[in-house]
Amino acid sequence: MADKAVPHFHNDIGASAIDVGSREFMCIGALPPFDHPHVFLDMGADHEIICQYCSTLYRHRPSLKAGQADPPSCVWDDHARTAAE
Repeated sequence: MADKAVPHFHNDIGASAIDVGSREFMCIGALPPFDHPHVFLDMGADHEIICQYCSTLYRHRPSLKAGQADPPSCVWDDHARTAAE
């Protein structure tokens, strides 16, 4: 399986907002198997965007690296899930 070129984030914890270091990313809603269709979000020049499926508010924080999030548990790493199975 190829690594994802676009970071994936989820809001399984129900955070009111998630700060991310990427302006382009995928929202998956919750962790699989309860995820929604994986939606590509592009903030463009804006500093925040809302996922149209799960209404999660994502805010760009320049101090975070691409693919990082605050809270950190909102980064989806399906390699860890696959290794546990």
